[in-house]
Amino acid sequence: MNFLKNILIFTVLLLSMLTTVAAKETVKLSWQATQVADGLYMLSGVGGFAGGNLGLSVGTDGVVLIDNAMPSTLEIMNEAIKKITDKPVDFLINTHVHFDHAGNNQAFGEQGTHIVAHQNLRTHLLTHGMHSMDAQQDAPKSSLPVITFSQSMNFHLNGKQAHLFHLPNAHTDGDTAIHYTGANVIHMGDVFFNGIFPFIDYTSGGSLNGYIKAQKTVLALVDEHTKIIPGHGSLANKQDLQNSIAMLEDTRAIISKLIAEGKTEEEIVALNPLQAKYEKLSWGFITTEKMTRQIYAGVTAVAR
Repeated sequence: MNFLKNILIFTVLLLSMLTTVAAKETVKLSWQATQVADGLYMLSGVGGFAGGNLGLSVGTDGVVLIDNAMPSTLEIMNEAIKKITDKPVDFLINTHVHFDHAGNNQAFGEQGTHIVAHQNLRTHLLTHGMHSMDAQQDAPKSSLPVITFSQSMNFHLNGKQAHLFHLPNAHTDGDTAIHYTGANVIHMGDVFFNGIFPFIDYTSGGSLNGYIKAQKTVLALVDEHTKIIPGHGSLANKQDLQNSIAMLEDTRAIISKLIAEGKTEEEIVALNPLQAKYEKLSWGFITTEKMTRQIYAGVTAVAR
């Protein structure tokens, strides 16, 4: 129940915030494609919240889609994909289990797309089901990954190698990063929120230290020319990822110091110790106060 509650709050607030922005700008909700390498694209929502960022590989061998947003944006997502290729999606890779990234698993599974994910994601769907904006229900067979892995696996399609690897206990317990090694492109899913505070889903196996470790794992693979597709936010580079790691380590140190001084969670939140330095990273779901609580929970979970 905590899992569903957290994701519902996350999605509702994110939708509310970005829909308000869209209304002010009167921009029609759509998906915008950015080519990041030959045959590789990042798709991101414009005009409102369409879901997490997507990745797309197209070529003579077929079509690979990374993540698939939410049912409410399925139609416009398909329209965006058709502007790039008229071929059906052969493989769908889930970076993690959340509704705004895996909400259309059933639709793709029913059309014959092969769903690929870490084994913990499949277990999560079988155990907790698939959640939506207002309910949680058993995950239909067509929504389940048919290809799973434990540590890593490789795709060799469209003249490129895609290396999929598990980032354990980071955003969730089933996070997958996808590294197009030759193209120097990495898709990180929600293990990276670019330019805003991240959400760490502790109830789904995520952890603060695991999140930082995961970002450092990816950082070791990138150079100044790497293009990084985050779960949310604009296309990123090495410096953006370094900034995220530095922020997380700094906020952990700030909160850890206050805990060591004997302050309670409520006392620390009342101080709002992250506001002066990190207010610019606040957004509708994770403000400096909520980030303080999230860091506090991550630090104290390790101490128990």
